[in-house]
Amino acid sequence: MSTVYSHSRLSSFEQCKQKFEFRYLLEIPEESEGVEAFVGKRVHEIMERLYQFVGRDQVPSLRRVLERYEAEFDEHYDAERIRIVRSEFDRAHYRSLGADCLSRFYRRYYPFDQDETLGLEKHVHFNLDSDGRYQIQGFIDRVCRAPDGVIEIQDYKTGKWVPSRKQLDSDRQLALYQLGLSEEFGRNEPMRLVWHYLARGQTRTSTRTPQQLEQLREETMALIDQIETTEKFPARKSNLCNWCEYKEICPAFGGQPPHRSETGQKPASVQAPVSVAERS
Repeated sequence: MSTVYSHSRLSSFEQCKQKFEFRYLLEIPEESEGVEAFVGKRVHEIMERLYQFVGRDQVPSLRRVLERYEAEFDEHYDAERIRIVRSEFDRAHYRSLGADCLSRFYRRYYPFDQDETLGLEKHVHFNLDSDGRYQIQGFIDRVCRAPDGVIEIQDYKTGKWVPSRKQLDSDRQLALYQLGLSEEFGRNEPMRLVWHYLARGQTRTSTRTPQQLEQLREETMALIDQIETTEKFPARKSNLCNWCEYKEICPAFGGQPPHRSETGQKPASVQAPVSVAERS
């Protein structure tokens, strides 16, 4: 059986091959979680729930939305498991960050009747080739039909960094999702990629031509070929290391990783159940 890849899986290999080996080949469990990822999950859950109510013509008040978010945050927050790297910030800061993200979005789009929701946390699973060797999957935060008739692939971001136009126009994640949705809606269906930067209250959009999508298809298959022929997985130090859940066992920081025989590693071609990391 062919391995099913995701944007997260591909990006992990590009960013640090050692982390890729730990997570996807050795399948070492993640004992902790960065607070930024934790906040993102809680906000995404509330956004999905909000649009579920909107779909039933039951728009909740902002107060109710925030109460639900705060309850979910408090219920799932585990101080021993959640890592806060930036020492100048504490739990209360990140709790407020999520609330601010939701408040900005709510006030901007209330009463949420600007478009038609076609899918929430929509799972896409498709082949890049005709033989099914190169498989991709992912979860789209929201798919909708905009007033101009274009299908929008929407993504929510809770971080404060907003990429440049050039970076967004070369973004792989949502463009891969467009390839997947094209099989459902048709290749000629116009689509738009939309990012909601909730912490900044900003929205960015981009589009892809058929030629760009075909190039993405070829480049992604080439990257998968590279991954599957790689034998060595060296660490690559960067600022992201401070947020890595495997830093303590990473050889680049004097750690001692387990041997493959100790992890019960599965062959790379065996597809494991979808993990949290695979959902982005």
